[in-house]
Amino acid sequence: MTAILAAEWLRLRTTRGAWLLLAAAQLIIVLGVSGLMLRGDNLADPGVQQQAVAHLGLVSLFTLVLGITAVAGEHRHRTVSDTYLAVPRRARVVLAKLAVYTAAGLGFGLAAAISALSSTAVWLTVRGETIQFDNTDLWRTVAGGIAWNAVFAALGVGVGALITNQIGAIATALAWLALIEGLVGQLIGDARKWLPFALGSALDRLPTATDGPAQWVAGLVLLGYAAAFTAAAVLTTTRRDVT
Repeated sequence: MTAILAAEWLRLRTTRGAWLLLAAAQLIIVLGVSGLMLRGDNLADPGVQQQAVAHLGLVSLFTLVLGITAVAGEHRHRTVSDTYLAVPRRARVVLAKLAVYTAAGLGFGLAAAISALSSTAVWLTVRGETIQFDNTDLWRTVAGGIAWNAVFAALGVGVGALITNQIGAIATALAWLALIEGLVGQLIGDARKWLPFALGSALDRLPTATDGPAQWVAGLVLLGYAAAFTAAAVLTTTRRDVT
């Protein structure tokens, strides 16, 4: 298993797409924080500062895509057959990808936290204010946003294993988060707070998630989603003909 993990890690860090996603995520954070700071009035308000830092959770969309490419990308580039020939126990391959890309999602989250905190602090200094590092809610948002990035990377691995067409998998995942989840939420009422993006918002403590579950509950349910997708991915992958 150690050799599989090492191979996956090598594949990840030598893939240009992963670095491009990481860079794009930081740019999105800086732009989001800048937009909030430019139009904000009471920047000394802890809630406004928390909302600025919460942008780190929104880039979980990038880790979702990263996780999808872990499996679907191999199908796209037709390297999956070689991978399974080298490691006939396909479940081990899926679990190795899950471990490596979840760790990568955690790394994305940490980098995003640094970008969000630093850009928020810079803008507050420019506007004559200071960031309130002693605000407990601020750090809960940071922790939740980092976790959101990690869990969505794990979800992405499951989605990529279930939908092996990379473009189709990414389009389906983003369409669900951007459109379908909103439409489904209107049909199921209060139950919408248990859908993946809503749970991520609650984990990140976004202002839009004030009626959602507690942060720790949201985290556990998201982990449940990740576990379910992983189980389905392992079952499907071990039975699928990839030739």
